[in-house]
Amino acid sequence: MDSRTNLTVGVTGGMGCGKSTVAAYFAGHGFQRLDADQVVREELLTEAGVVAAVREKFGEAVIDATGQVSRKRLAGLVFADDNALRWLEDLLHPRLYARWRALFAASRGQRFIVEVPLLFEKGLNNWFDFTICVTSDLSTQLRRLEQRGVSPELARQRIAKQLPLARKCELADFVILNDGSLQFLGEQVDLLAPRLLQLQPA
Repeated sequence: MDSRTNLTVGVTGGMGCGKSTVAAYFAGHGFQRLDADQVVREELLTEAGVVAAVREKFGEAVIDATGQVSRKRLAGLVFADDNALRWLEDLLHPRLYARWRALFAASRGQRFIVEVPLLFEKGLNNWFDFTICVTSDLSTQLRRLEQRGVSPELARQRIAKQLPLARKCELADFVILNDGSLQFLGEQVDLLAPRLLQLQPA
C-alpha cells in the first residue's frame, strides 16, 4: 500500500434505486466496497450488547427463536414510530461510524465506495471526497422492493422517512440514473469511476 490519501466515495439514494448494484460496479474498478446496511445486519445486530439493549427496549417480540434480533419485526416497529427509530439509530450509528473511522485510519491510498442510505439525512457528506446519488422513479422503486418481499405499504412508509430523492440529487456531487438497463447503469459507472480516480487526493 502506498502513502497517498484514501479516496472515499459515498453512495446514497432511495430504497430500491440500486445503490448496491452501483457499488458492485465500482468494486470492479478497484474500489473497496463497504455497505452500511450489511454491517448493521451482519455485525451490529448480532453483537451481544446490541441484542441485549434491543431486547430491553422492545421486549421479546423482536427476538427470534435463536435469540437474535428479528430484523423484519424490528423494522416493522421502528418505521412506525419516530422515537423508536431515533433510539435505534442512536444505538447503532456510533458503532458503525467507529468501524469506518478505524478502517479509514488504517488504510493509505485505498479507494472506498461506501453505501450510506442516510448519508445526507445524517450529515455525513463531509466524510467523503465525493458523493453519488442513485435515482429511480417511485414506481420502479416500489416494484424492486416488492420483488425483495417488502410490501408496498412498508416500502412507502420507509421511503417517507428519508430525504426526498430530488433533494438528494441536488446535494450529491454526481447523479446516476437507474431507470434503464443494467448495461446503461454500468456504462455510467464506467465513465464516472476513472474520473474519480483522476481526482483522487494526492
